[in-house]
Amino acid sequence: MDDIQIEPEALAESLQAGENIFLLDCREPWEYEAASIAGSTLIPMRSIPQNLDKIPSDRPVVVICHSGMRSLDVAFWLRRQGIQARSLRGGIDQWSQEVDPNVPRY
Repeated sequence: MDDIQIEPEALAESLQAGENIFLLDCREPWEYEAASIAGSTLIPMRSIPQNLDKIPSDRPVVVICHSGMRSLDVAFWLRRQGIQARSLRGGIDQWSQEVDPNVPRY
């Protein structure tokens, strides 16, 4: 499954092109408060199964975490639930370095 991850630059281009992507941030609330991508929705990893109804199955989903590990696990799990999910490679940390340096690193 080569397409399970999306590069930060590719995500930025898709968002700039107006693609209807659901950004799912699976980090903890304190992490989300420290740094987030505009338009993302926070659903901490441990609560995703109980909140599956809040994640659309009719459009692409990109899962975000700090470094890309948790989001990869979540993306695989969501795919098993029939949701078109990908993980942001390198997480919000790489996003901050490559796309938006205004997003704080922690």
